[in-house]
Amino acid sequence: MAKFNSFEEIISWQKARELNRDIYHITKENKNFNNDFGLRDQIRRSCISISSNIAEGFERETTKEFIRFLYIAKASSGEFRSQLYLAYDINYLNSEEFEKLKLKVNEVSKVN
Repeated sequence: MAKFNSFEEIISWQKARELNRDIYHITKENKNFNNDFGLRDQIRRSCISISSNIAEGFERETTKEFIRFLYIAKASSGEFRSQLYLAYDINYLNSEEFEKLKLKVNEVSKVN
């Protein structure tokens, strides 16, 4: 395993941070998404959970704990993808937005 000095150096955390920015922008700008408080808040929470668990696992300072939190982050990636499908199915996301976000979350999940 590579030696990192901070969680900010971890590529999956960096990609998850970008994903957080993207989902906040989309859910804020899209009127339907912004007014659907339940889905909007849930998809934001699952997205934030990805980067937060990577950071928390790193800060635990043991390989075992770091790996455990990477699995939790990976699970949050799955939750986020499932919510993306719902947002796409109910036309809160167009196909371009959906594919872009799905690609990004898959990249984060693979790096974990």
